[in-house]
Amino acid sequence: MSRRRRVYEGKAKVLYEGPEPGTLIQHFKDDTTDSDSQKHATIEGKGVLNNRISEFIFSKLNDIGVPTHFIRAINMREQLIREVEIIPCEVVVRNVAAGSLSKRLGIEEGTQLPRSIIEFYYKNDELYDPMVSEEHITAFGWATPQEIDDMMALALRVNDFLAGLFLGIGIRLVDFKVEFGRLYEGDMVRVVLADEISPDNCRLWDIRTNDKLDKDRFRNDMGGLIEAYQEVARRLGILFENEPKRRGPTLVK
Repeated sequence: MSRRRRVYEGKAKVLYEGPEPGTLIQHFKDDTTDSDSQKHATIEGKGVLNNRISEFIFSKLNDIGVPTHFIRAINMREQLIREVEIIPCEVVVRNVAAGSLSKRLGIEEGTQLPRSIIEFYYKNDELYDPMVSEEHITAFGWATPQEIDDMMALALRVNDFLAGLFLGIGIRLVDFKVEFGRLYEGDMVRVVLADEISPDNCRLWDIRTNDKLDKDRFRNDMGGLIEAYQEVARRLGILFENEPKRRGPTLVK
């Protein structure tokens, strides 16, 4: 069996060369970090859950015509995806005040926003992904005005879909982060949804209890991260009986 060529490794995923030109294999790791990467742990089973939740959501988005990089699932930890040029701007959609928004503006966490708000962050770990404006994005050539419009329109479509999906299973979509990439098809270039959508990059609260079912459980030392992710998967109907059991996080210095 030939050794796979690693193309890129991030905090939570590894990309390998795909079986055909223009494809990659996206492998989900069990690694977990907080917002500024100061805290790092390996939590057994997290990568499996994120892979399957993201696969489920991306498949549904493909079905409703949202262009994504997702092709199909390969196994419990891996997906076959289209190779794209990642636009270095994270797009955050906020429906409810939480996290940095509450801290910046002094709005009580849990306050329903008057409308969904879109924010942009420069994708740079060394700078801790600073918030930027559309002026920064165009001035530094990270994306064109048309690409910004495309990203915003797609992000709002994803928000509408996710809000309805999670509402139907008793979960409140507080906010989420997505990334986009340029897909080159001959002489044509289009913006598509990339990366992942999972409890790692969504804030998900139980509608009845406000229990956090997302990565904030790790960021805020609340414990129970795997159990929370399993609950999301269970409600989505994708949790199997032989789901990996949590043995506790292994802290990495």
